[in-house]
Amino acid sequence: MSARVLVFGEALLDDFGDRQVVGGAPFNVARNLAALGHPTLMVTRVGNDAHGNLLREEFSRFGMSSEGLQHGAEPTGRVVVERDGEGGHRFHILSGQAYDHIEAAAAVDVMRAFSPNTVYFGTLAQREPDSREALKAVLDGAGDAEHFLDLNLRNGVDESVVFDSLQRADIVKVNEDELQALFSWYCHTCPDTVDMDCAAVETEARAMMHNFSIKGLLVTLGERGAMYFGADGARVVEHQVAKPAQFVDSVGAGDAFAAVFLVGRARGWDMPVILSRANAFAGAICGIPGAVPSDLAFYDTWRKDWGLT
Repeated sequence: MSARVLVFGEALLDDFGDRQVVGGAPFNVARNLAALGHPTLMVTRVGNDAHGNLLREEFSRFGMSSEGLQHGAEPTGRVVVERDGEGGHRFHILSGQAYDHIEAAAAVDVMRAFSPNTVYFGTLAQREPDSREALKAVLDGAGDAEHFLDLNLRNGVDESVVFDSLQRADIVKVNEDELQALFSWYCHTCPDTVDMDCAAVETEARAMMHNFSIKGLLVTLGERGAMYFGADGARVVEHQVAKPAQFVDSVGAGDAFAAVFLVGRARGWDMPVILSRANAFAGAICGIPGAVPSDLAFYDTWRKDWGLT
């Protein structure tokens, strides 16, 4: 059996007013992992409400275990999405949501029973003490499991949470804007990440990795592909990106990339193969509306081509 991944964090609804779309970066990653046939357990919390029912239905649709799904009196996580009049959107991330109150004892119990090889976590679910302490307990109790941090700074995450997360992480995934922010906080100089091939970028990236004892730094570059820096001196670049026949949106592309990276690492794929396949899958997600496909047959070709069936 493939190495097991425990995904910790928010499952929520993006509320557009006239429609609700299930999301949350960790839940996107978990659903992709499950649909690719990878052993996955999601630890999150939802309310006993109609929105919680929608999330529970997604667990069922993707054939995911609900062992790590907690229920509480708090409202199910929701992000209110408003059009800004210029073709874009404003996102209002509501406070006091169910995923802010993940209970540590229950999370640790299911973690121990699942015995993960990797724990995936982000930053949004750490904004309140309850879930922050639950994550700490899971990471501390997960033995030799690798800690994969998918950083997300778009939601005004407190720098102290980022600092603590980096200290706990083995592998860190960022986009180039997030890497630029990390440079400004933790490095002596702040080279422009527009030129990721610049020697100064690698120098500062490796200095930061050393300071936080990070084993691997994964940087997604959108249409320019991705890069990986290993603490062993490895530097792998994959600029080739498969563009969909028709671009729809980039929602969930980074989460799709993370899922394939985790599958590839667990399966022992070489890093160039991991980056190439992750780029291709993320590109395909850009050709459908939303973060995950409505038709799970979407995954069949990928599973077959990658020997995951």
